[in-house]
Amino acid sequence: IYQVSIQGQYNGHWCGGTIIDKRWILTAAHCIDGYNPPYLRIITGTVEWDQPHAIYHSDEFYTHCNYDKPDYANDIGLIHLNDSIVFDQYTQAVPLASKALEDNAEAILTGWGDMGYGGPSTKILQKITLRHMSHKRCAEVYKDEEILDVGHICTYTKEGEGACQGDSGGPLISGGELVGIVNWGQPCAVGYPDAYASVYFHRDWIRRVMSGTCKTCHCEASNYPSF
Repeated sequence: IYQVSIQGQYNGHWCGGTIIDKRWILTAAHCIDGYNPPYLRIITGTVEWDQPHAIYHSDEFYTHCNYDKPDYANDIGLIHLNDSIVFDQYTQAVPLASKALEDNAEAILTGWGDMGYGGPSTKILQKITLRHMSHKRCAEVYKDEEILDVGHICTYTKEGEGACQGDSGGPLISGGELVGIVNWGQPCAVGYPDAYASVYFHRDWIRRVMSGTCKTCHCEASNYPSF
């Protein structure tokens, strides 16, 4: 009920997102960077991305001030809607992470991503239970590559289970809270951890944007090309 599908005006699903307030969607920066905000369609209240319960549009969005600086870092963004989401039995917001995850904590990933590398795709929302992998263990797997910075968290359970194309920007939930935003991985579920933007790590930035005190993060629609 908190999961949304981010789509273009004339395109199908390409990224996931999460309702965190009646006017705000949290997603990955790479899902929105370079697009024209008014062309974004936010599909809510459905398990089938082409059968929306409701459709909302963006009037602006924000990407993290240091997105991709360094590479793959701070891949988190906020979409502001031009109308308030109507909350009901199909559509609700989810609270932000209030604490850091413990190693091996259970977490739930949902999304409309491909069922495997290169497809097939799905129109039905998928759900999987994963396990949080500590940053230390995750860095050891990736041999301390710089793309895994302190703002990332990881999940891994076993080969064949994980995120794929189309899951980007989507929610990782643990303890009823939003703890991660799908960023990147070795596609798809080939035995490496998936990396997420840590919501707990970025919570101050999220709150500053929502309160209007992060002026350097504003994205004017006129600065971006349309689809």
